[in-house]
Amino acid sequence: MPRRINPPKPAVLPEADAAKPPRPMRATKGAKVAAGASGTTGKGAKAPPVAPAKGKAAKAPASGTAKAAPASKASAGKVAGGKTSTGTKPAGKTAAPPPAPLPRRNKAVANAAAAVHGKTVSPWSDAEITEAFTRFEAQDPEPKGELDHTDAFTLLVAVVLSAQATDTGVNKATKGLFAAASTPAAMVALGEDEVAHHIRTLGLFRGKAKNVVELSRLLLERHAGIVPKDREALEALPGVGRKTANVVLNIAFGVPTIAVDTHLFRVANRTGLAPGATPLAVELGLEARIPDRFKLHAHHWLILHGRYICKATKPACSRCLITDLCRWPEKNF
Repeated sequence: MPRRINPPKPAVLPEADAAKPPRPMRATKGAKVAAGASGTTGKGAKAPPVAPAKGKAAKAPASGTAKAAPASKASAGKVAGGKTSTGTKPAGKTAAPPPAPLPRRNKAVANAAAAVHGKTVSPWSDAEITEAFTRFEAQDPEPKGELDHTDAFTLLVAVVLSAQATDTGVNKATKGLFAAASTPAAMVALGEDEVAHHIRTLGLFRGKAKNVVELSRLLLERHAGIVPKDREALEALPGVGRKTANVVLNIAFGVPTIAVDTHLFRVANRTGLAPGATPLAVELGLEARIPDRFKLHAHHWLILHGRYICKATKPACSRCLITDLCRWPEKNF
């Protein structure tokens, strides 16, 4: 019998090799490749279609498995300046804001606190008031105001200029002003612009210059250029209030008036000597309680005490003559 010959079986590739895509042939040197046109590489072999890549090509991991896509845009955003590219803040601790600075206690606050305190204190006895002013008199028998002046007119002008200004600042400004004009007629002739130039270092100098020239004109018109010894007539002049009138009456004419400024107001309320919600209430309280023999110098003693000892922010209680009589609970030693 003739021998049967079985046909050869087709070769079967292993599964691992079958899964692999055919390896593209390397293009020969000098061969032209027209991607997307001819679809061939090398010697006519067709290249598998490749989808256009979006963005940067991702690197395949070493294990051969594909990287998982980001769950959301927020998680894929880059952190820049503490925020992701989508504008959301990354989780974590945030720096605490710096503490707000404590408010500074200025003169207005100190005076208001003194006025509130004055409503709660018991009044001084007559013996305590006499004792306090006896001590002031023993220390400074003839107290003087600190504004430079030569007569009633220059005193009046200096006091008008002292509103919201220090006596030292006023004295610097009036040195040149009084050299140029020391009488009402000379002040009117000098004019507002020149007066303003001399006092330009003071607050509200333009308004003050206008008041000084106008009060000088009214002194010439109504009082023959002489400062009147009358409260009502003084207060009728521009820039002259009750305090200014009291200072002029006291210093220029020796009238036992009490001029209540910011320092005296604070002292009267802090100590409990003459509490009052307004300067007028303090003034009337002092006039009613102070013995007559102390009244001429009383406001000088109290003003100087408030300016140098019973100061608004840091009272010097260790140098105070009346600390044992004072009702202020926040003494500073």
